[in-house]
Amino acid sequence: MSGDQAGLGVTIRAWRDRLTPAAVGLPTGRVRRAAGLRREELADLAGLSVDYVVRLEQGRATSPSPQVAGALARALRLTRAERDHLYRLAGLEPPGDGVISDHVPPGMQRLLTRFGDSPVAVFAADWRLVWWNRSWAAVVGDPSRLAPEERSLVRSRFPVDAGDARLAGWPVESLRQRETDRAIVADLRRASARYPRDPRLSDLVHRTAAGNADFARLWTSGAVGRHAEDRKTILHPVVGPVTVDCDVLADGDTDLKIVVYTAVPGSEDAAKLDLARVAGVAAAG
Repeated sequence: MSGDQAGLGVTIRAWRDRLTPAAVGLPTGRVRRAAGLRREELADLAGLSVDYVVRLEQGRATSPSPQVAGALARALRLTRAERDHLYRLAGLEPPGDGVISDHVPPGMQRLLTRFGDSPVAVFAADWRLVWWNRSWAAVVGDPSRLAPEERSLVRSRFPVDAGDARLAGWPVESLRQRETDRAIVADLRRASARYPRDPRLSDLVHRTAAGNADFARLWTSGAVGRHAEDRKTILHPVVGPVTVDCDVLADGDTDLKIVVYTAVPGSEDAAKLDLARVAGVAAAG
């Protein structure tokens, strides 16, 4: 097999062709010339431009960044072995053991589609946002406006400077502020023991402890634990305040955290949550 037949662009195209719209939660009612994803659908799932996906597949772009490679691996529902192969084809070192992974495995991707229209997001072990659905962007604000390193719940809750942008597009207030902050820091301390060689995590801890007194106080307390639940009020610009339950489901192998927002069925908040979702999705086109 020649290099062209086994190269990055051809491989991405093969993975795109094998992935059905239903597997990624896209509607299947339209007539399609092929069973796989369209380029624009892959671009949307990965947060990339269609032109860049075209250039990758045609071999005119051959050196994607680690962030782009990770986004493609998640969008294409690659296994860990396939993800590592993608990194190598791009001339990158695959993420090694002992460091935090941003990769959302296919099994988790299938689980995420079962949450339906609920706002759902996935965070890595260091509380960096690595995946979200359209309902999350509609209700909380589209995180794609931020660079990957800025999509950090820790940087958002414990800002060091003005560059620590809010992770949400508009205010999201925790009704259990102190308990939640303590739980996030305790969870981060747990991650620091599991990933002692991860530079991203160590840089985050050192930077935040040096620049935010609240974080430093909680960190020095030594608490270790998980962040499992919260209750929040989203100050949505269209529908007004919406109070939701925030549940955190953790994967024991990867330390990825699935965060889901829900409201009591039939309640006023449930109706407003649906309205915010519909309004946001419609505005995004």
